[in-house]
Amino acid sequence: MKKQRVAIFASGAGSNALNLIAYFEKHAQIEIAFVLSNKADAGIVASARALGVPTFVCSNEEAARADYLHALCNHHRIDWIVLAGYLRLIPAAFIDKYERKMINLHPSLLPNYGGQGMYGRKVHAAVLAANEKFTGITVHFVNAQFDKGEIIAQFHTPIQPGASIEDVEASIRHLEHSYLPVGWVCETVQ
Repeated sequence: MKKQRVAIFASGAGSNALNLIAYFEKHAQIEIAFVLSNKADAGIVASARALGVPTFVCSNEEAARADYLHALCNHHRIDWIVLAGYLRLIPAAFIDKYERKMINLHPSLLPNYGGQGMYGRKVHAAVLAANEKFTGITVHFVNAQFDKGEIIAQFHTPIQPGASIEDVEASIRHLEHSYLPVGWVCETVQ
């Protein structure tokens, strides 16, 4: 059986991208083909390169071009794309090429606290400001709008009384690292 080739798109430090790289390092059915970032100084760039994972940096202009992204993914025979902290809107024409083959990880229980500009600590601050009792993560297919694609899986965690943004962030990171590879694989690839 041919391995499914995955590209990871990331814009930041890349803890979720690194978790995916480690999880699938010796997987029988899935391999990480490359990491793409739109930020040359993103932590994931140096980290992925240090692990020997092919890594590409594109400009925001290139990230907005479906033809650029398609050529890169086509050249590397990509079957799946995972957005792990990638902060650019994916061009609709590129999404069409990977319909139901491109997923995103969002640090809230969508549809709440999603959309343009809602990422990282901004999400956690909004959750705390609303006095939510629970938060979580959502793995969803990508469509042409930020955080509006069909939900694949959600994982919840309680918010303890008096929790800080750092506390919520740590709980979310635990969920992400525990469930992104498993939730995505169980629900989509296999």
